[in-house]
Amino acid sequence: MSSTWGEKVNISIFGESHGKAIGVVLDGLPAGEALDLDAIALQMSRRAPGRDLASTPRKESDVPQIVSGVFNGRTTGAPLCAMIENTNTKSGDYANLQFVPRPGHSDYPAFLRYNGFNDVRGGGHFSGRLTAPLVFAGAVCRQILQRRGVFIGAHVSAIAGISDAPFHPVDIPESLLLDLSSTYFSVINQEVQQIMRDKIEAARIAQNSVGGVIECAAIGVPAGIGNPMFGGIEQILSSILFAIPAVKGVEFGAGFGAAGMTGSEDNDAYFYDDDVVKTKTNHAGGILGGISTGMPILFRAAFKPTPSISLEQDSVDLIAKTDAKLSVHGRHDPCIVPRAVPVVEAAAAIALINMMN
Repeated sequence: MSSTWGEKVNISIFGESHGKAIGVVLDGLPAGEALDLDAIALQMSRRAPGRDLASTPRKESDVPQIVSGVFNGRTTGAPLCAMIENTNTKSGDYANLQFVPRPGHSDYPAFLRYNGFNDVRGGGHFSGRLTAPLVFAGAVCRQILQRRGVFIGAHVSAIAGISDAPFHPVDIPESLLLDLSSTYFSVINQEVQQIMRDKIEAARIAQNSVGGVIECAAIGVPAGIGNPMFGGIEQILSSILFAIPAVKGVEFGAGFGAAGMTGSEDNDAYFYDDDVVKTKTNHAGGILGGISTGMPILFRAAFKPTPSISLEQDSVDLIAKTDAKLSVHGRHDPCIVPRAVPVVEAAAAIALINMMN
């Protein structure tokens, strides 16, 4: 399995949803960086399951145990390893999935790829549970970036057709990003949160699920970061964002909306703000030719509905080679989007530190 990512700062994620533990190794971090464990715990709690009615009832403390790479509260320059125990598993709920794959899940292609030896309990290594060590890694990278003046925050842009207010593409306050990145179910317009929650609850009661969109911004990224072709900011960010389970689309700036514009509408006109070059609009999402312009980096990630639902679905029996009916048991999120906000922020932090380190 390819569970290693990054060049300058490399992360390697290990474990399965129902194994003894999951975790991550970060290699290439600068030495001497102080780690705020409370700030890390905050990010872990935003993603942790079982803490809100909109999430899975599975409860995990998700307290990372740092086993190497930190001494006296600072990074040593050696690989930083953190482990997170799995303490609340019900593996029996997945007994019927070994040979009857869940529609919309990785079960069938993974069965083929790994000759039936893949761990299906909770999705195994394909599970969204593996985003917990990703959030830990991102929380570490976020602290280093903030000392360099880079701030990252995201919000629930849409759930089940209900939309939040978007970021202002040019003027995104640091205070807003700090607020969004410290709360659960982050939205800009608080009035829409309950409407979104009602949609999620209706899906849960109907034994179904809903998806949504997360919008993320990074400010303070200096102009001139990134490379053309395969080393661009969009390329690097996209490669880690698509590693997040359920992400099916990523767009930057105006994204697909730019396809309906004219060149004069899409182009971001330049001007001088004192001696700093800025743009009047930000349809490019702060990136041109793969390189940062100095404007806010702005992107959105689309999440499909949770595939594990209790409604009876059509599937197949891979051993009997017959059609089959499947009802998924276990504990699953009716909507993963609120818990995925810190995951998207973490992915952005890991990507940016690779380009700025």
